[in-house]
Amino acid sequence: MPMYEYECKTCGEKFEKRLSFSQADQIQECPACRSNETKKRVSTFASLGGSTGSSASSCGSGGGGGRFT
Repeated sequence: MPMYEYECKTCGEKFEKRLSFSQADQIQECPACRSNETKKRVSTFASLGGSTGSSASSCGSGGGGGRFT
């Protein structure tokens, strides 16, 4: 089951819940204040974009250009 992020409109609490796809759009109760005034947040984990890590082209080159001698 996927993890969903929610935010309480009443107290500002941010929380996560593991729910089935069919339950994700239902109103979720805030665990801090028990309010039903919550909204689903956009997850930053699932964002798209380029990587800032090292590139695959530098992997294992060791100065030899990757050729066997």
